Amino acid sequence: MKINAYAALITAAIMPCTAVYAADTTKTGYGQGTNVDENNRPTDAVQFNSRFGDLDAFALSEDDKRIIITFDQGYENGYTARILDTLKEKDVQAIFFLTGPYAQTEHDLVQRMIDEGHILGNHGMTHASLPTLSDEDAKKEIMSLHDYVMDNYGYQMQYFRCPCGEYSEKALETVHECGYKTLFWSSAYVDWNTDSQPSPAEGLKKLSDAAHGGEILLLHSVSATNAEILGDLIDNFRAKGFTV
Repeated sequence: MKINAYAALITAAIMPCTAVYAADTTKTGYGQGTNVDENNRPTDAVQFNSRFGDLDAFALSEDDKRIIITFDQGYENGYTARILDTLKEKDVQAIFFLTGPYAQTEHDLVQRMIDEGHILGNHGMTHASLPTLSDEDAKKEIMSLHDYVMDNYGYQMQYFRCPCGEYSEKALETVHECGYKTLFWSSAYVDWNTDSQPSPAEGLKKLSDAAHGGEILLLHSVSATNAEILGDLIDNFRAKGFTV
């Protein structure tokens, strides 16, 4: 598979979890905010990189020509195959952050992601908020899914996304100790509520207008709107001069 499409994100080697130093345990809910800099990058995402980059935790990539599309895969709602079809048609590689139940129940779709060159990310075995867990349980939340995917798919994951978008300095440290890089996002919208989906026109405009170099875009595959607009969104990003 072609991992080199994400050259701006340095490949992490998986290593055993080992303690390094004490860190702040305050739980924080991540958000990219609404203020942007001269390059249309959310300033909160820029500040997050500056503060936590030494723990290999990022909300933006360093490649100002690229937009990275990521999907959170909590459960299957019937749209992932269509999303994969579009990504294949547009020759785009995405990162799919799997939860344990998704990896355990959606074998054909997960295998297709691997076979078609996408990157699998770790979204926690039970989607538990890491800052609420003990050190031992936080490592189990990460590594039990890591081991399951390795044992059942022969795939070694290396990117983690904090469940619920909740983190602490200690949680980021724990992810790092487990050999992972943490990826948040610099662009997202309310697409996860299946009972209240944005209109395709609204979703396409909002995401297109927010485009910026180094963007890590968070989408949810349960969204009917996302499945409908994905191809046009990719075209819009490319029309703005970005590599996707």
